[in-house]
Amino acid sequence: MNERASSTGRGAGETGADSPERALVAEVGEVVDRFLRHLELERGRSAHTVRAYRSDLVGMLGGLPSLAALDLAHLRRRLGEAHAAGTSRATLARRAAAVRTFTAWAARNGVLASDPGARLSSPRSRGELPEVLRADQAAAVLDAATSGAAEEHPEALRDLALLEVLYATGIRVGEACGLDVDDVDDERRTLRVLGKGDKERTVVFGVPAADALRRWRALGRPALARPDSPPALFLGVRGGRLDPRVARTIVHRAMAALPGAPDIGPHGFRHAAATHLLEGGADLRHVQELLGHATLSTTQLYTHVTVDRLKVVHDQAHPRA
Repeated sequence: MNERASSTGRGAGETGADSPERALVAEVGEVVDRFLRHLELERGRSAHTVRAYRSDLVGMLGGLPSLAALDLAHLRRRLGEAHAAGTSRATLARRAAAVRTFTAWAARNGVLASDPGARLSSPRSRGELPEVLRADQAAAVLDAATSGAAEEHPEALRDLALLEVLYATGIRVGEACGLDVDDVDDERRTLRVLGKGDKERTVVFGVPAADALRRWRALGRPALARPDSPPALFLGVRGGRLDPRVARTIVHRAMAALPGAPDIGPHGFRHAAATHLLEGGADLRHVQELLGHATLSTTQLYTHVTVDRLKVVHDQAHPRA
């Protein structure tokens, strides 16, 4: 699998600060850059993950006069400011986790004399039941996309193939955009996926996804491909590899076309795939392998979701609930 490079480059608007933007002073910025290179090159984190770390660290460390000024009080103050600004518990927990990882690395490597993040606690998520796409809603979204691809317009064929693959396999949007043409095994109906940490896995897909992929590769992809196009399975309108941001727009647009459907992106499709598999009786470890989770505990989130949904239905429908 080639042409799947990642980068730690800074993007505009990726500060993560809640009130006035706080830039990283040169000394702190250099250390953060070293840490991000460590994440990318030594720990194999994806470009998306690296960008998320940068955003969270700028939000927590921006405005420090020097790294020596970093202490537990500063970190707690930043979380308090973010909380007062209305930042969600999940985001606060993520920022705290990011800065704890950074300070632990900095202490191990002698950049910090001690680890100020070791005693930093963060609010627990309330565990609210996330919006999950129902199976009938997923079918309606895909049926609408199928109708849209009936005229065999290249972009419509691509969008249908992408939606079918995301729902059939539960792969991440970055993994889908990173697929190459030769990662598809038509005979076995499988995809070779490069996941987090450059770990490769094989996922399976069904007949609807196979049909959508066949039509896209036969009729849609050749219309968008150019002489210098990469071997990417999914192409953008200019012939390059499909950008994950465009893929997210495709999913949101498909959801917006269905009245009453939750506004979810590619991760929502991944969530739906896992939930519907478990509701259909799939083994938890099989779902773990399909999703590419390093630990079973991550996959168990979806069992909690299905049980929570069952409780909601029971409370609404049972006469003695």
